[in-house]
Amino acid sequence: MLYGRLSRRIRKVGLTSFKDYILLLEKDEDGDEFGEFINAVTTNLTAFFRENHHFDYLKKTLLPALIKKNSASRRIRIWSAGSSTGEEAYSIAMMVAETMPSGWDVKILATDLDTDVLAHGERGIYDDSRVEGLDKAIVQRWFAKSSKQPGKLRVKPELQDLIHFRKLNLLQDWPMKGPIDIVFCRNVIIYFDMPTKQALMDRYANMLCKGGHLFLGHSEAMNHMSERFTLCGKSIYIKADS
Repeated sequence: MLYGRLSRRIRKVGLTSFKDYILLLEKDEDGDEFGEFINAVTTNLTAFFRENHHFDYLKKTLLPALIKKNSASRRIRIWSAGSSTGEEAYSIAMMVAETMPSGWDVKILATDLDTDVLAHGERGIYDDSRVEGLDKAIVQRWFAKSSKQPGKLRVKPELQDLIHFRKLNLLQDWPMKGPIDIVFCRNVIIYFDMPTKQALMDRYANMLCKGGHLFLGHSEAMNHMSERFTLCGKSIYIKADS
């Protein structure tokens, strides 16, 4: 996989060997090519309402609970960490838009290391095929056909207004201060070793508010990673040291 992805990039910049490409990266003072290197090797598998039970829980259980809990501040913060091309963040935004009463301050932060997928998400334009499995009522309510691009759909502006797309390396400093009510970090930590997973879970716990929720992917579990979270649903955790 790594060979195939880097080979395409090497050909695109007009080089013929991995050695020459390494030299190019070492001389890349402005970091532009290193950014292209990161984009080439990152994995970006995602879909609208992937692991749909998470969004059912968000809409039917968690958001109603937060409406009561945060009634004084009328503020909710949600983080989609490893947002890829934006389908997860927009799925969250749909649940927010369908559940939250007017007048609330709700923001969704969508971060990724890959600048190409972030730009895709910020544009909010997707192939028709990306919504084929969705309920027709959802498609009609939250998507509009692109007049300039046949076969494409654009998410409604009211969803885009909820989301801020930003580049972020999870293993470096985080610019946001929190507290955050909900973190989606699904199918991300499978790429890390155990010490990195443990450190990341601790940072999430520090960032989450009292009773904050963390959503992991179906193939991920909290076993041996942290004692600061308690399982409260299928791959859904609540901050335990509250």
